[in-house]
Amino acid sequence: MVARYPSGEPMTARARKRHRSRGSSPGKKVLLALGVFVALIGIGVASVGFWVLDVAASAPSISELKPIKRGQTSFIYASDGSELGAIQSDAIRLPVGLGEIPRSLERATVAIEDENFYEHGGVDYQAIVRAAFENLEAGEVRQGASTITQQLARNLYIADPEDDIQRKIVEAKLAGELEDEHDKSWILEQYLNTASYGTNGGRTAVGVEAAAQVYFSKHASELTLAESALLAGLPQAPSEYNPFLSPDAAIERRNLVLREMYEQGHISLEEEERGLKAGLGLLGSDRFETIREPYFFNYVEQELISKYGVNTVRQGGLKVYTTIDPRLQDVAREAVDDGVAPLGGPAGALVSTDPSTGDIVAMASSGDFAARQYNLAAQGRRQPGSSFKPFALAEAISEGVDPDATYYRGTSPVTIKMGAYSAPWVVNNSSEASSGTLSLTAATTASTNAVYAQLAVDIGPDNIADMAHDLGITTPLDGFPAETIGGLRIGVSPLEMSNAYASFANGGLHNPATAIAKVEFPNGDVDEPDPAESNRALSAGEAYEVTRILETVVDSGTATAANYGCSDIAGKTGTTDENTDAWFVGYTPNLSTAVWIGYPDSRTTLGSSAFGGTYSAPIWNEFMSQADPACDSFDVPDELPDLSSFSGEHTVSGSEPDPAYDTDTTTTTKQSDAYDDAQLQPGADPAGGGGGGNNGD
Repeated sequence: MVARYPSGEPMTARARKRHRSRGSSPGKKVLLALGVFVALIGIGVASVGFWVLDVAASAPSISELKPIKRGQTSFIYASDGSELGAIQSDAIRLPVGLGEIPRSLERATVAIEDENFYEHGGVDYQAIVRAAFENLEAGEVRQGASTITQQLARNLYIADPEDDIQRKIVEAKLAGELEDEHDKSWILEQYLNTASYGTNGGRTAVGVEAAAQVYFSKHASELTLAESALLAGLPQAPSEYNPFLSPDAAIERRNLVLREMYEQGHISLEEEERGLKAGLGLLGSDRFETIREPYFFNYVEQELISKYGVNTVRQGGLKVYTTIDPRLQDVAREAVDDGVAPLGGPAGALVSTDPSTGDIVAMASSGDFAARQYNLAAQGRRQPGSSFKPFALAEAISEGVDPDATYYRGTSPVTIKMGAYSAPWVVNNSSEASSGTLSLTAATTASTNAVYAQLAVDIGPDNIADMAHDLGITTPLDGFPAETIGGLRIGVSPLEMSNAYASFANGGLHNPATAIAKVEFPNGDVDEPDPAESNRALSAGEAYEVTRILETVVDSGTATAANYGCSDIAGKTGTTDENTDAWFVGYTPNLSTAVWIGYPDSRTTLGSSAFGGTYSAPIWNEFMSQADPACDSFDVPDELPDLSSFSGEHTVSGSEPDPAYDTDTTTTTKQSDAYDDAQLQPGADPAGGGGGGNNGD
């Protein structure tokens, strides 16, 4: 048959040849294209393979890496072992051993996360191929292929994981090394303690123990099958399946886990059906948000941070046992509230210390912590008034001064020359009832400022400041004479005063104030206070002399309202200018307690009848009568100090009459400290001891 053109004409031999060539070209092109495609695939596969090998080779091995320190949640406890609260952090971590994790949770995790966990060596290649086909068929990424071991490698060694191919390659390499070094039980235990199970209230539950407590208020060991299945389904998408936020999605995910467990032979059909019918059974825990005694709790946390650092405290897995006594704390809070409630606006604070150890057994501040986080008991520094005088008394006794045989004129105003370059210091008592020629003992009982101002100049204000520090005052002092009667530049806290007076109760031996009895670290180390930190401020005999005199303040002086029937109570009142701060600091052989009343944010008067003896001493009484009802006696030391009459620039003879008043005021002392307030004259020179106008009892 002759080939023809469309017109019907026969083709020439050349044309026929060209036509045959054109007719055979499509087949050749297909073959050529296929060959090129195969060649490119081969080149691509080889290139990808070399790139993967290069990435894996450049990644560090496990031997060169240290696991990221994710930490654990730290808890603070009271002295009786009851929990005060968890130290706040952005994560809740409570690692547990595999023996504390139910088998149902292990199996549920393997079923939904990595069904070939016990067969693969770190990477599941079958799962990779299966996931690739399923994602290709769906047209989107619906299934991952990371094994439990790969996820663990990410949790342990990759600080800021990015979802890219290189990270997957590094994970795979590390997973293989983990499988070489550890058995499956170790890997599963580590994974169950490092996986994230959702964020609630700004805190992420890391690990199954934290998750069990957050969602069900129980330990992981107590989880049911349905609860285990719910938790096992969370790590893939904790926000999406959060049962508090999306209960329907959580149930659907839990049921998928149960079906997978049945299909893989982990549970029976009956167990599956029972689990599918179960409700969520959520019981949210407030354990990680609730703080008992928040003022004290925050004080302890800051002490821990100062000593161990913020990272150790907030992620260190510490068990911190404090000195606080819950019963005494309740009594202290109630006593302060009862004392300030009738007054309307003022606030109050109380701190009680065990003299033998320095342990803080109660720390109470009035007010609502949510409204004001400022801890008046530990942070509030106010003028102490005449409650500072015992430090001058202690210094005088330590220098051999006999308070019973050393006399001053107590008439006010008294003008004391402070040197050629300083203005005279003018000091007033608030009542002439405390005037006259007074022994130092009588002046203490009556809280006569004129006497103590002269004593301060005679024995040296710097020495008094040093004694105050030795006894336990931590506030910086300037060594001005006015400090003796409470004219401090900065002020002191109830915590300081309680601790300093505790040194008197402890026979002159000062123990630093501590709120922390013991700290247990996750590695088993224990840190406890060192008794060697104690220092002797006074001899036992000198401290006893101070106590003997301060007992007269409670027996017949300005603090009779503090007496709850025991014979051995010592202390001192304090009231500042214009009755803005009222103090009583007192002690028994067993407890030293400081009480302060005032306005936290201003120097507002408490009222004309507001004194340490009328406002603070009754609160002290209410607390101490319940905290220390034993009425134990102070030990009389074997050796008393050798004291003698002191002759200073301002002392007078005990028989020398005072032109204004010459009666021993111990017989005329009123049963309040209404006359227990001294004032500096306006314009007193601070360099000469003025220290401002905030002083007195």
